[in-house]
Amino acid sequence: QVQLVESGGGLVQAGGSLRISCASSGRTISSYAMGWFRQAPGKEREFVAAIRRGGGLTRYADSVKDRFTISRDNANNTVYLQMNSLKAEDTAVYYCAAGATEWFLRSASNYDYWGQGTQVTVSS
Repeated sequence: QVQLVESGGGLVQAGGSLRISCASSGRTISSYAMGWFRQAPGKEREFVAAIRRGGGLTRYADSVKDRFTISRDNANNTVYLQMNSLKAEDTAVYYCAAGATEWFLRSASNYDYWGQGTQVTVSS
């Protein structure tokens, strides 16, 4: 069993940066592909970024590419999302997810475990 807890969310001005974290308890995350998704009010949950088990391959949504960076520290069971050049449209609850498979990293259905989310608010 994997239990995921996100942290590091908050309020930031447009153009600023924020790093959010996802810590795992229970099984090590080294066995899982990890992803970040987000959900804004009134919108469906959407893919943000993902990283394979070994960290050698990453995927990003077009809307965050070149601004966000996903990374993982398997030794410390933690995944990070560094967010730069933040925009008001990045405001959402950000969710961390772990998946045993790596076939469809951009799809929520690929993931077996989810955290409770952390709020990121970007003021314009």
